[in-house]
Amino acid sequence: MTRTRFAPSPTGYLHIGGARTALYCWLEARRHGGQFILRIEDTDQERSTQAAIDAILDAMQWLGLDYDEGPIYQTHRLERYREVAEQLVASGNAYYAYETKEELEAMREAAMAKNEKPRYNGAYRDRNAGFRDDPNRVIRFRNPLDGVVAWDDKVKGRIEISNTELDDLVIFRSDGYPTYNFAVVVDDIDMRITDVVRGDDHVNNTPRQINIYQALGAPVPHFAHLPMILDEHGAKLSKRTGAADVMQYRDAGYLPHALLNYLVRLGWSHGDQEIFSIAEMTSLFDLKDVNAKASRLDPAKLGWLNQQYLKSDDPDAVAKHLEWHLRHHGYDLAKGPRPADIVIALRDRVQTLKDMAERAAVWFRPLTQYDDAAVAKHLTAAARAPLADARERLAKLASWTAESVSAALHETAEALGIGMGKVAQPMRVAITGTQVSPDISHTVYLAGQGEAVKRIDAALERISAHGA
Repeated sequence: MTRTRFAPSPTGYLHIGGARTALYCWLEARRHGGQFILRIEDTDQERSTQAAIDAILDAMQWLGLDYDEGPIYQTHRLERYREVAEQLVASGNAYYAYETKEELEAMREAAMAKNEKPRYNGAYRDRNAGFRDDPNRVIRFRNPLDGVVAWDDKVKGRIEISNTELDDLVIFRSDGYPTYNFAVVVDDIDMRITDVVRGDDHVNNTPRQINIYQALGAPVPHFAHLPMILDEHGAKLSKRTGAADVMQYRDAGYLPHALLNYLVRLGWSHGDQEIFSIAEMTSLFDLKDVNAKASRLDPAKLGWLNQQYLKSDDPDAVAKHLEWHLRHHGYDLAKGPRPADIVIALRDRVQTLKDMAERAAVWFRPLTQYDDAAVAKHLTAAARAPLADARERLAKLASWTAESVSAALHETAEALGIGMGKVAQPMRVAITGTQVSPDISHTVYLAGQGEAVKRIDAALERISAHGA
């Protein structure tokens, strides 16, 4: 069975690159009917925080990337790492070393003085030093001295690295914590991970990890190293240029499945297709089709994709996401129109739920401001008759729907022998205070019957007050 894992370090929020890695891991498992595991690599005690853990879990939930096992925390497995480290010492594949920080620094400086790569020189490799209580005590892996480490990367192809490039890395520190390269191997063995999908910044870690797998007599998983994501100008991402918390995309008004669609295309493609349902992603995605070159963010494409989903998704489904934004703006949902009706009225006019919520203010808050230009142009003497006639028809409606409102406004135009524009424009200003809004029937309908009549009355009073 295919088993993949997403293993973030909780030293910050889940950013866009991490979210893509999580998605690719999730898709690889789902495509093969396998399992997806969430592991929290929280052994960095100085930088790991509960707030970051919560941010990661919230982002995974919002994105809908459900996991079959987890979250599994490395800090809950410290005894297991110690057990395996001592197993490697017993088998001769690791050893205790006791250099001080000063000795290690001198070692680095000596290597650099010879124009050599700074590295551990193996001073304790053959001393057979046993365990002793020493603040400098570490366990180092006895890396092979010759040969090459090779693997067929699912994204990058064949990679070979000579063992002479590697030194005897520390796998266990005296503080009781494992190092990264050791802990992930123990975890992946115990969790029966078959495919390791991660960023290509881990390529240099892979040969070290493969050697540890082999020393433990464990099968080596398949590796797939994903290229980085660049900003729209081709530079490395920063917080200012796209490396934002995934939840900031929610705050900005994007649908989670629109963001997933966007992420899946940052490095993977299926012909010229741009829009993919979750089911299509799951059936079509294949790691071998991931591009080995870096991808660039394209904010315009994300906006376009999001609007496609706003237009095509069931309004009730979109409304569940819109409700968060409406509440975030301080609207009382019990006193305004149905969120699904707002979606129907505005989805052709906006790209984000945030913009949709901002434009919905006119139906949730009292109308206290009017655009002077709109009033001067449309709340004139000529507007009195259509507004008054429409007001009476709207007040008498037994059924308040967008369709019945539309019919009433058309009846006003027909009764007065005027075009719909002569009815719609003054009505638009009466309801919104501006001359820009969605379809007039939706604009009036969403105000509610009582509020619509109240606003028309206010507009008529404004006309009278100006002697029109």
